[in-house]
Amino acid sequence: MKSMSPVWHPFTQHAVQPEPTLIARGDGAWLKTADGRRIFDAISSWWVVTHGHRHPHIVQAIKDQVDRLDQVIFAGFTHEPAERLARRLIAITPPELEYVFFSDSGSTSVEVALKMALGFWRHRGEKRSRILALEGAYHGDTIGGMSVGERGVFNAPYDPLLFDVERLPFPSAGREQATLDGLNTVCRNGTIAALIVEPLILGAGGMLIYPPWVLAEMKRICETHGVLFIADEVMTGWGRTGTLFACEQASVTPDIACYSKGLTGGSLPLAVTLCRADIFDAHYSTDRTRTFFHSSSYTANPIACAAALANLEIWEREPVMERIGRVAILHTENLDRFRDDRRFTNIRQIGTIAALDIAAADAGYMADIGPRLYQGFLARGLLVRPLGNTIYTMPPYCSTASELDLVYEAIGAIADEIE
Repeated sequence: MKSMSPVWHPFTQHAVQPEPTLIARGDGAWLKTADGRRIFDAISSWWVVTHGHRHPHIVQAIKDQVDRLDQVIFAGFTHEPAERLARRLIAITPPELEYVFFSDSGSTSVEVALKMALGFWRHRGEKRSRILALEGAYHGDTIGGMSVGERGVFNAPYDPLLFDVERLPFPSAGREQATLDGLNTVCRNGTIAALIVEPLILGAGGMLIYPPWVLAEMKRICETHGVLFIADEVMTGWGRTGTLFACEQASVTPDIACYSKGLTGGSLPLAVTLCRADIFDAHYSTDRTRTFFHSSSYTANPIACAAALANLEIWEREPVMERIGRVAILHTENLDRFRDDRRFTNIRQIGTIAALDIAAADAGYMADIGPRLYQGFLARGLLVRPLGNTIYTMPPYCSTASELDLVYEAIGAIADEIE
């Protein structure tokens, strides 16, 4: 039976999925349904909520900004929240990143990065127009984001719209050198404009982790061949991997960096793309055809910028890194119970992200076990959205030991039921 609601939900097959759960309220790490049930948000509402739902400092900043300025065109105009936020971001990122371009989603920030890279080479008069990406990557659902992401069920119907991309094998354990050799080889031909990577961990591609030294070596090879290095930190940024940004663990400074999701603490949509000065300078000209032609109606929305500024103040004033460290330790301790359990494989963790695979006959994103796992968690009051047979948890940093115990106890119980 078709839904009575006219709403078409994302990543949802309405023909087989039950009616969506109506959420009325959020508080800390919990959601509350319209009928009074409580649900622990074990995936931070698609990886965006960092400090918990409705953090009072962010909520107050939003209220204050609404009373001053809600929206203004950002072409030819500016406003204090955007100016302050840009300077604050430059202060906490590598000094080589000197310019900030605002957008409104992670996927759009990637689109901006790709256009920056291609514009850079075109305006310098060099014929570099090929993009490199890792196999299994996910960089969003806009045309550029899908093009540099893994081809498959996510984007097969839209293939005629997508541009061709060079692919590198994922640097899985024991095969890292094959990735690096492939990168070195393809960069030699002089046509590569940029390499885009999710630093240290693939997100929607299965929560697959690779070591910092590989990330550092990929950046070194790019520098050797003059290839721009784009770090898609939309998911990995804002403490998820244990440091403020994942690139820090490899001492890597990207040429272009994409940040979103936790930028506002998960309260409002906002994204930024940071770049080196020479990338900005390549577009800086009295020739108006060299303008960076990109925008959205809500670029640098003042309310979203105010929320982001409040988020940065929370990082300064509160022991956020201590909370991140505590969540990471809780993951490690809880994962130990499954390490000798034959029903689970590839148990892994980086920072506040933990994942393990159910040993199933069919694996991957479309594994039939995925919807069963999702419903099993939801029935227990837990928001866990498995990637096929991959179970992962990425909770808000305010999560407690007893709350995470609920998740790990449910993993074991659901595995018992399925077995």
